[in-house]
Amino acid sequence: MPARRSSPRLVLLVLSAAVAAFAVLQSLVTPVLPTLRAALHTDPSTVTWVLTAWLLAAAVATPVLGRVGDMVGKHRMLVWALAVIAVGLLVSALAPTVGVLIAGRVLQGAGGAVFAVSFGILRDEFPRERLATAVGALSSVIAVGSGLGTVLAGPVVDAFGWRWLFGIPFVLVVVIAVLAARFVPASPVRTPGRVNLAAAALLTGWLLALLLPLSLGHTWGWASPRTIGLLVLAVVLFAGWVGLELRSRTPLIDVRMLQLPAVRTTNAVALLFGAAMFGVFAFLPQFVQVPAASGYGFGDSVTVAGLVLLPMLVTMAVGGALSGRLTAVLGPKPQLVASSLLGLVACLGLAFLHGAQWQLAVAGGVFGIGAGVGYAAITMLIVANVPSAQTGAANGMSANVRTIGGALGTAVLSSLLAGGVDATGLPVESAFTAAFLVLAGASLVAALLALRVPSPARVAAPVVPLVDPAPEAAAA
Repeated sequence: MPARRSSPRLVLLVLSAAVAAFAVLQSLVTPVLPTLRAALHTDPSTVTWVLTAWLLAAAVATPVLGRVGDMVGKHRMLVWALAVIAVGLLVSALAPTVGVLIAGRVLQGAGGAVFAVSFGILRDEFPRERLATAVGALSSVIAVGSGLGTVLAGPVVDAFGWRWLFGIPFVLVVVIAVLAARFVPASPVRTPGRVNLAAAALLTGWLLALLLPLSLGHTWGWASPRTIGLLVLAVVLFAGWVGLELRSRTPLIDVRMLQLPAVRTTNAVALLFGAAMFGVFAFLPQFVQVPAASGYGFGDSVTVAGLVLLPMLVTMAVGGALSGRLTAVLGPKPQLVASSLLGLVACLGLAFLHGAQWQLAVAGGVFGIGAGVGYAAITMLIVANVPSAQTGAANGMSANVRTIGGALGTAVLSSLLAGGVDATGLPVESAFTAAFLVLAGASLVAALLALRVPSPARVAAPVVPLVDPAPEAAAA
């Protein structure tokens, strides 16, 4: 039974530990995908599902379990979500095959309700005058946690082996779950209603039907009946999902907000930003770990591979911190255009200038500035163009769109890499070049779309998305 008179500071401390644990798990596997591929005797396309499956599960579970938390109590949902994450970590730590590892990652992603209910608990427990500070603190924890995942993964794997990458977090999450059960108060606010399970099933269905052929089309054949059939099924299920959400009184993701031109276009940019961000997070560490004997890789350890991303993480945080001042001078729309162009420059640099590690660090730093400024601009544009009562739902939808974009991006890029391997099974240099060019193309399209975003009648102050299951929370 939770304590009923825990101090707000203690509640914030426990919630910070919960969201930090989940945030670390987002990016924890990105530097170690080559290690997992070798240890579990699989291919680049399949091992990327260790990341993609997490994204897919988070995209579906976050709105579903967030809604359940509103109904049954956010405290209870928080403890349940942490328990599910712990089970997923244990499954992954003991996984004998890549399939079991992916199943464990699905369970970890299904704990995405941690973000949603933690911010909800803050709204319930903190007085209005202290809420902004608490939300900012929790968001900073998410940002730091997301970055720490890439940095901590290498030392853990190098010292203890890849299984402890999940074993150590398992112990920590169990402890955090006990603390949450003891010190986080029961939710005083409940919202009656129901969960739209049909919408959740359709959302899962069309995402799977789309992601599978995108990641495995090179193996099945792009014109094979299986590939074409799944793509057609994805279109049908997507249409059914949209129709159901439009008719529902309790939509899982309120697609009706996409009728607003600014919201629709901004979310299209968010989709591309998610693809680019997760693409760089997943495949830049793989690039530097390719053996030097290949003629283009550096043969770096997992630890060094994680550190290669550090400049990007630092500049992303700096870009997010500067976005408020830039808004006062430029407004969010020019920021979004500029950040997309920075992403374009960075990805072109990764594609053509990767002969030295400092070049990768510079390109990553440029990408981080664009991501930090861009994600904040997306949030501000969404808030500036929806009614005040819908800002939470609108930001939640935008966060889900970015997560879906990340899943699509990693699926497409893994297919490119798996389709261009040498006799040893490693991707050839041209496959990485093509992958980074795809990300450059996504950034270019994002810039063109950003130009079409209607300028808001008012400029919102920087706000933090209240539901954000992706590493880009660093930009908030």
